[in-house]
Amino acid sequence: MITIKNVNLFANDILAENQNIEINGGLIASITASDANSHQEKFVVPGFIDLQIYGSGRRLFSAEPSVESLKIMEDDLLKKGTTGFLACMATNTPAVFNECIKAAKEYRSSARNFLGLHLEGPFLNPKRLGAHVPAYVRQASLEEIKALLDFGDGVIKMITIAPECQNEKVIQHLLDNDVLVSLGHSNATFEEATNAYNRGIQTTTHLFNAMSPIHHREPGIPTAVFNHDKAMASIIADGQHVDYEVVKFAKKLLKERLFLITDAVTACSVGPYQHIQDGDKFVMPDGTLSGSALTMLQAVKNCVAHCGIHLPEAVKMATVYPAKLIKKDNQIGKVAAGYQANLLVLDKDLKLEKVIFNGETLSI
Repeated sequence: MITIKNVNLFANDILAENQNIEINGGLIASITASDANSHQEKFVVPGFIDLQIYGSGRRLFSAEPSVESLKIMEDDLLKKGTTGFLACMATNTPAVFNECIKAAKEYRSSARNFLGLHLEGPFLNPKRLGAHVPAYVRQASLEEIKALLDFGDGVIKMITIAPECQNEKVIQHLLDNDVLVSLGHSNATFEEATNAYNRGIQTTTHLFNAMSPIHHREPGIPTAVFNHDKAMASIIADGQHVDYEVVKFAKKLLKERLFLITDAVTACSVGPYQHIQDGDKFVMPDGTLSGSALTMLQAVKNCVAHCGIHLPEAVKMATVYPAKLIKKDNQIGKVAAGYQANLLVLDKDLKLEKVIFNGETLSI
């Protein structure tokens, strides 16, 4: 039994001060009020969950698709407070996809915070590619999707597609096989996007980026998300991909349906995705904005500092809401009895002091 003593945490958005958290067997056993007189200005929050990250620890997974790369990413992300992540792969050749899937399958038996793969492409709209390579973009056949999922053997958890460019049978097969389908890199009209959400597509990839915009005569994808009662959306809160005022606006409309991702990459000088760091963002050699330089903790801080989002809600955007989307919200994403003891200790300035993963304190 391990006890974290006399810390503050949020319960139902209310700050509960001076709490003791007891951990047993990697799970939170109980949370009780402390009888200590002293007060620590420390917060305990759940470990962050990032459903879209390309690289960490100086490893871009698709550039070096190996078990070693996943291990390096895991170690680096744990030190930064991300206790669950989907490794993302951009539009690429079938050979690279196969190498990534092969590495993921080999690693999953020993994985810690690696939750599976997010395939962002190649089934996208050529008109909304952003930094994706046009030569690899194509329409999927049902046979190809069946073969992809068979080879993936359950390791492919999420796929971003442009539904207006894909056959309905392809989308339905993904949904029937419990793959989380996200609408993204799409030029769908308001009507097309709404129909896609009504058919079962659950979420939206990096809201506002690489998609049809809001126009007063052509409402576009963002308006379809806002008007839907279930569709969720991820957002990159770095102030580069989306202005903070727009993040604030989206949060007011989507509430608990908006969640944070980093879409983070790392510097890379090989392969089709050569990312060059430019301040607090990455660009391609031609200057096209690519991935972010965010961590999940910095995204949370940005929401608090620049978007008028209170800390408890910003934390939920990085924990509870992504956990709910991947149907793990009864295991991770909360500081509550019975949940995995994946916890972060933050000081009053939200600096990361300690990471506890499955009940064990990690060195950071």
